[in-house]
Amino acid sequence: MITAFVLVSVEADSIPETAQAIADLDGVSSVYSCAGDVDLIAMVRVREHEQFAEVIAGGLSKVPGVVHTDTHIAFRSYSRRDVEEGFSVGQQA
Repeated sequence: MITAFVLVSVEADSIPETAQAIADLDGVSSVYSCAGDVDLIAMVRVREHEQFAEVIAGGLSKVPGVVHTDTHIAFRSYSRRDVEEGFSVGQQA
């Protein structure tokens, strides 16, 4: 799976409704409301890069209330669990 984080600016009076409409789109795995420069962050997960155009440009950016999007495609995922598993390779518990 390929993951992208989409920073979404939304009309202030429609944040909850816009967040739910985005969360309901195929390809969107989660949506977070947040403080800061953007109102929502959506995690989009697809199998092929071409699908980003369908999900983001063809769907997410057209949701009523969305003012602007800024998409960041992830190259690699890091987590504490990944690091711990990497160090334990070849060791028996």
